[in-house]
Amino acid sequence: MHWTPDPHRPSLRDVAVANQTLTRPGLLRSTVGQKVIMAVSGALLVLFLVAHMVGNLKIFFGAQTFDSYAHWLREIGEPMLPYSAFLWIQRVGLVVAVVAHIWAATVLTIRAKKARPVKYAHRKPVQGSYAARTMRWGGVIIVLFVVYHILDLTTRTINPVANTSKAHAAVAADFAPDRWYVAAFYALAVIALGFHLRHGIWSALQTLGVSNDRRERALKGVALAVAVVIVAGFLSVPFAVLTGLVK
Repeated sequence: MHWTPDPHRPSLRDVAVANQTLTRPGLLRSTVGQKVIMAVSGALLVLFLVAHMVGNLKIFFGAQTFDSYAHWLREIGEPMLPYSAFLWIQRVGLVVAVVAHIWAATVLTIRAKKARPVKYAHRKPVQGSYAARTMRWGGVIIVLFVVYHILDLTTRTINPVANTSKAHAAVAADFAPDRWYVAAFYALAVIALGFHLRHGIWSALQTLGVSNDRRERALKGVALAVAVVIVAGFLSVPFAVLTGLVK
């Protein structure tokens, strides 16, 4: 009796490779593992951006509502947690996610360059290389903006309003018409974030196996929609202050 292997059943070699990938050292060293780390850390950052954007939009309900929201964030977890402890836990988690995201992106970029050691004299630009370049310079702008944003609206080191309890006043003073350059830099960073999100969300869906040929167009639309909503939400605040809608 002749035995025919089942093509849908994994071989012993496939099982061994999968087991190696699932172990911690194998996961950290493999390209698939790096992509998963990048996708998961990126997803956590997107969830934070959505929550942060929704919180920012409370400024349209008045100074008291916005200041109360900022104060409430510092009270989360009390009395089990000290005042503002939740924010610090959140900040530490965000730092870990950002470091993991940048580390995975750097390793994947270096690995891709080593895989193509010979540069072509004439190479036609392709969508993939354009997206990769956008992700790189966009990532640099975003990191610089995050540092500036912390010094501006978190520690108030460079904000006109030093009192951390006056969140509404700090935002209104920050994006005042005579400080148009702050709004311009904010807009540049948020637009760069939008490009980063569009490509990043789509890449994450591919990495996590959500995407396939039949759903490709729909999922690209989802990635674009999420990026546009986040960009519009964040940009609405500085433009509302510049135009006098928020004072």
